[in-house]
Amino acid sequence: MGQDIKLTASDNFQLGAYRADPAGSPRGAVVVIQEIFGVNHHIRSVCDRLAGEGYVAIAPSIFDRTSPNFQSGYTPDEIAEARKFVANPDWAAMLRDTQAAIDAVRSVGPVGIIGFCLGGSVAFVAATRLSGLKAAIGYYGGAVVRFAEETPKAPTQLHFGEKDAGIPLTDVETIKAKRPDVEVFIYPGAQHGFHCDERASYNKASADIAWPRSMAFFAKHLK
Repeated sequence: MGQDIKLTASDNFQLGAYRADPAGSPRGAVVVIQEIFGVNHHIRSVCDRLAGEGYVAIAPSIFDRTSPNFQSGYTPDEIAEARKFVANPDWAAMLRDTQAAIDAVRSVGPVGIIGFCLGGSVAFVAATRLSGLKAAIGYYGGAVVRFAEETPKAPTQLHFGEKDAGIPLTDVETIKAKRPDVEVFIYPGAQHGFHCDERASYNKASADIAWPRSMAFFAKHLK
């Protein structure tokens, strides 16, 4: 359904991206921000799924500046390797590359953003700092709490797992207290990565609630 394309950021850096287009006229576009595992099979499948919902979906490779074309699976060794990318993330660069993806699909119609893991944090910050977004959704973004003083410029929805070993519920409560303007959902018994059906932490019951909730949010705001 999709294809690999190139994007050009505001500093003229060229990065890769995966784009999936719907069969009929698009109802809008969604930028998909990766986990620490790159624009891998799972992120591409999310794009394909969004195309099936009627959206042009585009996933920029936000690690291309340091490791072009990086893709990873979910074995313990692969997870350990992927974690190196978030030891000291370059937020400004990731946001430039995210803006490039937004700009690439603006002509399609209203643009939303959805991100997972690291991408969940990027999606939140994108909502507060970037232009051209009509809605933002973040799944288990561990750094969101660090940016919770910032006000999103678009309606924003966040999803967290109750049993996420990397995101304490105290952080989620802090986000809720600082951002009453943001929808925050906690999924009982769910761990980090609960939406990804390729990870050991996949929680089908939670994912089957979160995804329709996300699609309803986009349907409401991307029009």
